[in-house]
Amino acid sequence: MADDETQIRALIERWAKAVHEGDIDGVLVDHADDIVMFDVPPPNDGVRGIDRYRETWPPFFVWQRQGASFELVSLDVTAGDDVAFAHALLRCGTRQELAEDPDNRLRLTMGLRKEGGRWVVSHEHHSFPLKN
Repeated sequence: MADDETQIRALIERWAKAVHEGDIDGVLVDHADDIVMFDVPPPNDGVRGIDRYRETWPPFFVWQRQGASFELVSLDVTAGDDVAFAHALLRCGTRQELAEDPDNRLRLTMGLRKEGGRWVVSHEHHSFPLKN
C-alpha cells in the first residue's frame, strides 16, 4: 500500500501544480471519465463527467491570473487495493484575501480508484470553512 500511497500523493501534487499553473491538460489527466465534483461555486448539486469538470476550470484560471495562490499545505492519503481517498488543505486566495485571513484554507477531498492498473480521481470535493 505504501507504494500506492506514494503514487497517489505524486498524482495529487502534479494536479495541484497544474491547477496553479492554469494547465488544463495537467488538471484533467488522471481523472475518471465519470468524475463527480462538488465545488465551491455553483452548481450546488455538483458536476458529473469529465466534460463538465473541464468546463469548471477556465473561470477559475481567469481569477487565479489576477495573482491568486493555489498551493498544497498538507496532504494525507489512505489506499486500499483498488480504492483510495485523500484529504488536503490548500492556500487558495488572492494576496489580499490571504493577508486578511492568513489561516484560511481550502479543504480538498478526493476519492480514487484503480482502472487498468493506474489510479484515477473519481470524486473531488472542494470547500471553505463558513465565516462567522
